[in-house]
Amino acid sequence: MSKVRSLLAGAAGRCPNCGRGPLFQGFLRVAPQCAACGQDLKAADSGDGPAVFVILIAGFLVAFAALFTEVAYSPPVWVHLVVFLPLAAVVCLGLLRPMKGVMLAAQFVNKASEARHD
Repeated sequence: MSKVRSLLAGAAGRCPNCGRGPLFQGFLRVAPQCAACGQDLKAADSGDGPAVFVILIAGFLVAFAALFTEVAYSPPVWVHLVVFLPLAAVVCLGLLRPMKGVMLAAQFVNKASEARHD
């Protein structure tokens, strides 16, 4: 598969090698191997990378929306709490799985591995 197709497969939660088998076993747990092609997936580790990107993207979107709402309408503080806290949670949870899939697919495409100094 091409690099772009592998990254798109990762974003969709599919194996970056074949694009058919599931990448995840549960919400964020990586499957030990691809059910379709047998690719070993247990060595893949995205670390904190997806969380960092999700926080930056969701923080920008939600903070911009909250600031725009404050300037345009001046609602009470409880409106911000009721609207923007759940919105932040939904955006973060919605982006976390696709972002982790993209990061794992990027490792696969670039043949990244942990550096060892044994």
